[in-house]
Amino acid sequence: MKKEDKNNIDILHPKFRNQIEDVFKNVNSSISMLYDSATKDVKTGVYNYNFFNNLFNIEMEKAKRGLQKLSLFVLDIDHFKKINDNYGHVQADKLLVNLAQILEKNVRKSDIVARFGGEEFVILLPETEIERAKEVTSRIKKEITEDNIMKKHSLTISGGLTEFIKGDNAEKMIKRADKALYDAKNSGRNRLVAIGLKEKKEEFEFIEGKIKGIKKIKKINKKKILRELKEII
Repeated sequence: MKKEDKNNIDILHPKFRNQIEDVFKNVNSSISMLYDSATKDVKTGVYNYNFFNNLFNIEMEKAKRGLQKLSLFVLDIDHFKKINDNYGHVQADKLLVNLAQILEKNVRKSDIVARFGGEEFVILLPETEIERAKEVTSRIKKEITEDNIMKKHSLTISGGLTEFIKGDNAEKMIKRADKALYDAKNSGRNRLVAIGLKEKKEEFEFIEGKIKGIKKIKKINKKKILRELKEII
């Protein structure tokens, strides 16, 4: 409520003043509810996919103009279907809420956390180059692993990380982060993979204050494996 509006209300009869103040409160509450329904994920309270895309495009334009570094992290819970099957959707939803809270506690106010759907989340890290993003995402993974609720259900996450590369658009960055996530899951789950310049893929973790690159992810040569198996048989 503006100051001049409040001054005008103050000179009214108390009965009318109270009624008008209630109207303003209801209007403000309605606006807040409309904003939340348009921008927030209903289950977890983080940003929803559509609103995230709007914010992503804004940050992407800054990166394109050379005004900032930009990193993108996509993650999901390993074997989450088992939670749904064993404990039901209500308990599964509680775990999603818990995960969302861990994510929000471990990022800056300028970072953008959103739910993509199901058990998949995304974090946009403005003004963050990939080496710094590795530290942030490794710390997040550690916090999730050590969380009592997550430990109780033996839950882990896999994640894919990438950074803005000249010529990128939002779709290209998301595809690259998704590819890194796919590689993390395909190489054993419970790990993080980064894809940076020149499509270089690397698994990484945060150890004693330093980022340790574990190994480059190689494609599985199925034909070679089959050939070797035939020779053994």
